[in-house]
Amino acid sequence: MEDTNKTSDQTLDSTTVGQVDVNLDEIFGTPGAENIMLPENKEEEKVKSVFSNENLVDVTFIDKPAADSKETVASKEETKQEVEATIAELDNLISQEEDAGNKGRPKVDKSGLAELAAKMIEEGTLIPFDDDKSLEDYTTKDFRELFEANFQERENKIRENTPKEFFQALPEELQIAAKYVADGGQDLKGLFRTLAHVEEIVELDPDNEYDQEEIARQYLHATRFGTPEEIEAEIEDWKDLNKLGQKAQQFKPKLDAMQEQIIARQLAEQELKKEQQEKAAKVYTDNVYNTLVAGELGGIKLDKKTQSLLYSGLVQPNYPSISGKPTNLLGHLLEKYQFVEPNHSLIAEALWLLADPDGYKGRVREIGGKQATEKVVRQLKTEEQRKITSSTPDDDDDRPRKAPQRTIPRNQGNIFKRF
Repeated sequence: MEDTNKTSDQTLDSTTVGQVDVNLDEIFGTPGAENIMLPENKEEEKVKSVFSNENLVDVTFIDKPAADSKETVASKEETKQEVEATIAELDNLISQEEDAGNKGRPKVDKSGLAELAAKMIEEGTLIPFDDDKSLEDYTTKDFRELFEANFQERENKIRENTPKEFFQALPEELQIAAKYVADGGQDLKGLFRTLAHVEEIVELDPDNEYDQEEIARQYLHATRFGTPEEIEAEIEDWKDLNKLGQKAQQFKPKLDAMQEQIIARQLAEQELKKEQQEKAAKVYTDNVYNTLVAGELGGIKLDKKTQSLLYSGLVQPNYPSISGKPTNLLGHLLEKYQFVEPNHSLIAEALWLLADPDGYKGRVREIGGKQATEKVVRQLKTEEQRKITSSTPDDDDDRPRKAPQRTIPRNQGNIFKRF
């Protein structure tokens, strides 16, 4: 029995956990403020979990601003008022400068504005334009554009940082879920089941006798040690030899690393799917463009308006779909004529074209050729009839024609009668 246990111990001790390509430090969030400001007391220190680390989360995937807090709204309103006051003052100076130019009065002194702008640029509170024009040469309009551009830049910065701050304030589990959804993930139930299981494993205490068994059980199962019966037998052997606590202490760090890998792998798979979808979307857009750029489709010339209609109708999801997701014009029209304004004859014709392009076009050409032939035949018959009518032979053509007999209207009375 000792030999068997010794062999098992050696086997288990040599077990290693492979490394994943995903950097967890870049995925998981920072601890909250309560973790940073605690005194250095190990008993009171919060135990770090798989969801905690000391690096910032990469939140570049966030593209929608979160709802502003009351403080943010108040700050924006105050900034807006300052901007409006400054712009109004500059507009007043511009008006004075224009009046001075029109009426011959001295122009507004801009040296104060130039000095103020130079000081703010030096302090880093004002970003200059990327041209070589000196501040002394700026007009009042130039100063207005400079200050307005900086105000706009500041507002954009606030708008950009607000969702990041909101995201970083979320619990780490919700940060993971937010990134998963942002990458197009839809199986939230599965994700939260995984997160719940991972958290249960991470919270196991290797100093607790019951948890020791579970740590060993989970680790043996994760490393595919054997059947459930073999795993339970191994745990009982360690308990008999008083080695279960030692094994739990040995397995716990490795087991935690495995849980990190589970979450990281799930996020990495979803991120890869997103990249593949974006790449496929670009290929699709490029193919549509290359198809239409020649200005000809199936031998038919396209004008610019038609080109634009077809391109936007195929690549831009501007219409709501029955599924709730946006769709392009093609999907919109298919749904419209199937369900909203049923026209199944048109839908069947579109299906025929999509299913058998050559057969459909052949029948259209056949019908067009038949109609053209019938038109030509009608034209020939009409022309022949016209020629027959205008060229009827006259046997008395050579004889002198009599002058037409003079007539008078009936019932007009005698014009020579005396009154």
